[in-house]
Amino acid sequence: MPGCSDSEPSEIKVVSEEISWPIGETTVYATITRPESGENLPGVVFVPGSGPTDRDWNSPLLPGKNGSAALLAEELARNGYVTIRYDKRFAGVYAAENIPLLIGKISMESHLEELRGAVQVLSDRPDVDDGRIFTLANSEGCIHVVNYQIEKGEKGFAGLILAAPPGQSMGDLAKTQIEAQLAGMPGADEIMKLYDEAVDGFLATGTMEPDDSLPEGLKIFLQSLASPANMPFTQEIWQRDITPDVKKIDVPVLIIIGKKDIQVNWEYDGAKLQAATKGMDNITFSFTENASHVLKYEELPREEINLTNPNYNGQDTVLDTETLDIIINWLDTNS
Repeated sequence: MPGCSDSEPSEIKVVSEEISWPIGETTVYATITRPESGENLPGVVFVPGSGPTDRDWNSPLLPGKNGSAALLAEELARNGYVTIRYDKRFAGVYAAENIPLLIGKISMESHLEELRGAVQVLSDRPDVDDGRIFTLANSEGCIHVVNYQIEKGEKGFAGLILAAPPGQSMGDLAKTQIEAQLAGMPGADEIMKLYDEAVDGFLATGTMEPDDSLPEGLKIFLQSLASPANMPFTQEIWQRDITPDVKKIDVPVLIIIGKKDIQVNWEYDGAKLQAATKGMDNITFSFTENASHVLKYEELPREEINLTNPNYNGQDTVLDTETLDIIINWLDTNS
């Protein structure tokens, strides 16, 4: 089957364990997936994408529980890596206990607190070489790991894998996705004009007042940006563009964007990132033929993929083998 690995099963036995750590009154919940034995092993910190995406890269907004991060963690553990993947405190099965404590406190800094904690947990493990800790981040998660690496202090990553990083601000990326969904719809230009007015007002004042004539689904989306549960984070992330900052990173970086990704465009976002990092030998780009936004194998042509309900986590989905091989080979080379 295309997208499935033909390699022989590894003899490394993989085990997983559930862990947690406190941040103030809240708790971060995570999973360590690792080889059953070994010492001085390299580590990988997984960082999830946007919204309520959990540690496995599942989301309540999308059907299925076959998340890419859980599959990737198993594969990396079979290849000798100790991995950690964590729920953002407002996501996953324990979100309800954390959310009341986070109202008005979710920010870029609160995301960094979670990431710092995951790095520390992995660094403290006796089976991990803390000088060989890498990260594999997806989508919005790429923003957080770039922020982390720039401020790194003593525990910077040995290398970064940025999977589907936006080559523009999150606000511009969201607008591009909405425009694609409205393409061909009567009145699309007027809808986007009203959308821009609502977003501009939100960024200036922190309040969202979408025009009543906007489609109901779009109004709900806009109003969610200004929800107290999402502030001040949405104002911060909406304007954040990591493109100028990737070139500040001096460790190896692998940037992967699948050609079947319907959220981040390999030709547009990829070109922006390539232009910003031109001449930097530490940065490798890979635009894989059949990978989706979450690194799954996608058999449909890009133009036929459902923009509003992509099959990211269905039970029938598998990791894209080309992408998986590139990730493992890059990690092996740089660890």
